[in-house]
Amino acid sequence: MSRRDDLHRRGAVYYLLIHVPADLQPAMDGKKQIWRSLGTTDYAEAKRRKAALKDQWIATFDEMRRKRDLTDHDIGVAVWQHYATNLNEGDKIRRDRPTPDQIERATEKAYADARASATFDDGFAATVNAMTDVEILIGKADWDARRRATRLNRLQFDLASGDTRLIEIEADQFLSKHGFRIERHGERYRDLCFKLMRADIEQLKRLAERDQGDFTGKIADPIVVEAHFEEVETPKPRESIMDVFGRFERENPRGVRPEYMTQIRRDVQHFADFVGGTIRPSKITKRLVSDWKDALAEWPVKATETAAFKDLSVRDTIEANKKLDKPKPTLTRNTIRRYMSSLSAYARWLSNNGWLEHNPVSRMLPDKVGPANPRDSFTDAALGKLFGSPLFRTCSGDEWRNAYKPGNVAVRDHRFWIPIVMLYSGARPGEIAQLQTGDVREHHGVWIMHITDEGDGDKRTKTESSKRVVPLHPELIRAGFLDHCQKMAKAGEAQIFPELVIPKVGQIAAEFSREFNRYLTKIGVKTNKAIVTYSLRHTFTDRARRAGFMNSEIALIVGHDKATQTGKYGNEKEGTIQQRRAIIEAVQYPDLGLA
Repeated sequence: MSRRDDLHRRGAVYYLLIHVPADLQPAMDGKKQIWRSLGTTDYAEAKRRKAALKDQWIATFDEMRRKRDLTDHDIGVAVWQHYATNLNEGDKIRRDRPTPDQIERATEKAYADARASATFDDGFAATVNAMTDVEILIGKADWDARRRATRLNRLQFDLASGDTRLIEIEADQFLSKHGFRIERHGERYRDLCFKLMRADIEQLKRLAERDQGDFTGKIADPIVVEAHFEEVETPKPRESIMDVFGRFERENPRGVRPEYMTQIRRDVQHFADFVGGTIRPSKITKRLVSDWKDALAEWPVKATETAAFKDLSVRDTIEANKKLDKPKPTLTRNTIRRYMSSLSAYARWLSNNGWLEHNPVSRMLPDKVGPANPRDSFTDAALGKLFGSPLFRTCSGDEWRNAYKPGNVAVRDHRFWIPIVMLYSGARPGEIAQLQTGDVREHHGVWIMHITDEGDGDKRTKTESSKRVVPLHPELIRAGFLDHCQKMAKAGEAQIFPELVIPKVGQIAAEFSREFNRYLTKIGVKTNKAIVTYSLRHTFTDRARRAGFMNSEIALIVGHDKATQTGKYGNEKEGTIQQRRAIIEAVQYPDLGLA
C-alpha cells in the first residue's frame, strides 16, 4: 500500500510515480505517468532518494519546454550532415576492404589449417568449408554494394509512396541530439524525413559511382547543399549534490566497505535535504556547512524512525521536536563529527575532481569528547562469574533465551568460543566469527590464528592493519579450541563456525554481540553501560599492559592501526617491549575452569 501519493511499494522495492504535465504528454508518446524505481526496500531511504529523483524530472520537464522549433535552415543542416556523414562512412568501409595480399595470406592459412586438422583429405566439401572465411573476405565488397543497392531501391520506392519508416530513426536521433520541439508524424516531421531520404539516396548514388572508380560524381538533388550551424546541445539536467554523489560512490577513492559507504550516503543525504535537493555541489560553502552543523546539534536521535516527524523537512523536524512534551535527545558531539566527516570525505573528492575549489568542511569538525564508546574491563570476580555461568557449563536449552538457565545442554558453537577467544587474543567478534579452518594452523612450531580477508566467501577486516597473525594462547588450546578447529576441518567444513552466515555487508556476528550483551545482563555481570561484549577485548589489552607491554606492541596483537588507539582501551599504563608470543603468553587470568 502507498504511504504517499507519489511513493509506492511494488513488491519489496519503492517506486516514484511521476505525473507528466498535460502540455508535455504528446512529446512523451501520450504517457500521463512514469514509474521509476528508487532501488531500495527501506522507506526512509526511499523518501530521501525520492526528492533528488523528483527534482531531476522537474528539470527534464523544464528543459522539454525550452526546446526550440525546427526551422528550414535546421532541416538543411540535417540533410547535409546525413549526406556527408554517410558518404564518409562508405568511403571508410571501402578503404578497410581486404587487399589482394591479405586475401592471399588468408587463403594460405585456410589451406594450412585444413591440412593440420586432417580435413584436407576428406574431399572437396571439407576444403570448401575451410575456404568459407576466405570467400566471405573476398566477397565483402560485393556484399556491401548489394546491401547499398537494396537500400537505394527501397528508399526510392518509399519516397514515391510516402512511407518514411525506414528513415525515422535517423530523424529522431537528430531531433533528440539538438533539442528540437516537433510533433512526431506531423507535417514538419514528415518534411524532415522526406528530405533525409533524398539525402540518403544521393549519398548511395555517389558510393555506387565510387565503387566503379568514378569519384567525379556531383550532387544532383538541389536540397543537398552544404549547411552548418552551431550545435545547441540539450543542456544537461542540474546535477545535484546526490546526483554527483553517485560518481563518488562508484569510484570509492578510499576503498571503504559497502556498509560504511551506505552510512556516508545517509549523512550526505541529510546535508542535501537541509540545503535543498537541487543545489549543485559547486554551491557548497562554509556558511552552508556551518548552518548544517548548528542544525545537527538540534537534530533528534532516530528522527526518521519517529512517527511524529514523518514526512517533515530537516528544519521542520527540529522545530517539531522542540514542541513535544518530552523532546527527543539530540545528537552527541561525536555523532555530529561523524556526519561532518562523511560530508568532508565527499567534499574532498569534489575538490580533487574540480567540482569545488577547496573542501569547505576543512577544519570545521567538532573535537571528539572522550572515547566514542567507553568500555570497562572485567574484574577477576566478573570473569569467574561469567565463565562459570550456564552458557560455559551446561544450560537448559540450545536457544539464547535458555542459555542463562542451568540445565544439561552443553552449547559448544560460536556462542561458547567467541567470548573465550576474545579473552585470550583480544580479537574482535567479527574477526573470530569469519575464521576458516585454514586460518588456524601451525607456523614455525607455533599454533597461530590468521586474521585476514583472504579465503572464500565474504571475509573482510576493519582496516589494513587488522590483518595479522595472533599466536594461540596456551589456555585457549587447553580449553579445546584447537581441537574444535581440527574437528571442523576433518568434517570438511570451510568455516570454523559453519552455523554462522557471513553477510556481504554489515557487521559480522551482529546477532551474537547483541544477544551476548543481553546475556551479561541476565547473569548479573553487566553492572553498567560500559560492560559489554567488547569488554573482553579491553580486558585482554589491560592484562597485556599490566604484564609490561607498550601500546605499540599490543597494537600488533589486537589489530589497531596506531598505538594511540590502543591507549583508549583499558586503564593500565605502558611497560616494556616483548614479542607477539610473549605478549600472548603473558596475559594471565585466574583459573576459569574452561579446560
